[in-house]
Amino acid sequence: MIRSLLPSPSLRAWLVIGLATGFAGCATNPVTGKSQLSLVSESQEIQMGKEAAQQTIQQIGVVDNPQVEAYVSQIGMKMAKASERPNLPWEFHVVNDASVNAFALPGGFIFVTRGLLTHLNDEAELATVVGHEIGHVTNRHSVQMISKAQLAQLGLGIGSIVSSDVARLAGLLGQGLSLLFLKYSRNAENEADLAGFRYALNQNYDVREMANVFKTLDRVSAASGGGKLPEWLATHPNPGNRIIKVEQRLDTLHKDLSNSTLNREQYLQHVQGLAFGEDPRQGFFEGTTFYHPQLKFQLTFPEGWKTQNGADAVVAASPSQDAIMQLGLAGKVPPEQAAQQFLSQQGVKAGQGSRSSINGLPAASSYFEAQTQQGVVEGLVSFISYGGTTYGLLGYTPAGKLQQYDAVLRRSIGSFSELRNQAALNVKPARVEVIKLTKEMTLQQFNSQYPSSIPIEELAIINELEGPDAVIPAGRMVKRVVGGRGPQGQPGANGM
Repeated sequence: MIRSLLPSPSLRAWLVIGLATGFAGCATNPVTGKSQLSLVSESQEIQMGKEAAQQTIQQIGVVDNPQVEAYVSQIGMKMAKASERPNLPWEFHVVNDASVNAFALPGGFIFVTRGLLTHLNDEAELATVVGHEIGHVTNRHSVQMISKAQLAQLGLGIGSIVSSDVARLAGLLGQGLSLLFLKYSRNAENEADLAGFRYALNQNYDVREMANVFKTLDRVSAASGGGKLPEWLATHPNPGNRIIKVEQRLDTLHKDLSNSTLNREQYLQHVQGLAFGEDPRQGFFEGTTFYHPQLKFQLTFPEGWKTQNGADAVVAASPSQDAIMQLGLAGKVPPEQAAQQFLSQQGVKAGQGSRSSINGLPAASSYFEAQTQQGVVEGLVSFISYGGTTYGLLGYTPAGKLQQYDAVLRRSIGSFSELRNQAALNVKPARVEVIKLTKEMTLQQFNSQYPSSIPIEELAIINELEGPDAVIPAGRMVKRVVGGRGPQGQPGANGM
């Protein structure tokens, strides 16, 4: 997955607006009734969230499954409309990412990942997760954190915020999507947990399932699941004590849950066919060569460099971690215009340039030097037009080291070309298949009869079973994973 190398002003603009107001203010938390810091009006909160939501959809993408999106939205809307902030422009989306996570944007824009859906096992579990994210919005947690950040910046002056384009372009600072990953305080997480528990309970969901969600998330984090977004523990506290709090709430709950909603089979029917794990259609590595089947290009990064296909960009770092390469989108503008925009930024000094084509593709390249908050960097940037889109390839290193990396950067940038390998072009993601058991069996027996393309330990996690010897009763629906590229790029169970 790749995104734009060119600046996105939305977050910067809102920070400046907040600073321009200049005065600390307080507002009442709609859920707790307590006073909380707020420099952001509700209209600003909504606009901020709307812009970040658009970025999320454009840069990461949502699943190509309207039924799943509608299903998640229906569950979320029931709780949101019954919450303390029913009139927000609530939206619920499933982002096409393998990580096991969910996040809330200001103003009522909620996202769950495809990876989360493939790891949950019933509608009640999903409701408690979505309810938790709704709780962050109703408690205005992101507004409170943004307000604190604005106050912290007041003494620095507006100029120190708006002059960071170069560092952001170089991948040294966060932008845009950083709004998605606000790390809330322990108190904020507890408030969101309590709200999510209450919202789900009010819709008659079996809130005992909330503890199962935390257990699954804990197991996934221990197993280091994959994805382009941060894993759940990167944006939420450790679930151990949160399980205890759920159990304490259940102990004091004066309500019979025996007739509450679980909807396991209905939920699993929606999970059926979802892509599991990394989607190779969105780009994958074989060694240091990056293939993008959907966009039909390939690029080879320097040998021995550590590579990652991230949500922000495709990046590679040198073994000494003193040089970085980055691939991103520059939009539909011609290469010369994209290069001019990059080189005309404040703090950037252009060096020797060239308009030579790369593998027959129109290109504009230039050496540059740039002042960042981390010091002076120097590097090589190339913009290449292919398939109606201009791609930006950026290589940089601290000042004084470019000569050491010049040849490898030029060689790597020069490898950008059309993807013609049919095996790579036709690769498909692994998918979830749900099977209803006709007889009792252990997970090991299930895996023997219905082979899965993931390890049995991971199979146990996604089915919330303790291990290979766990007994599964007859009539139960069980998930397995079929297809995909397999461990070393080989076809998984049932082939591609």
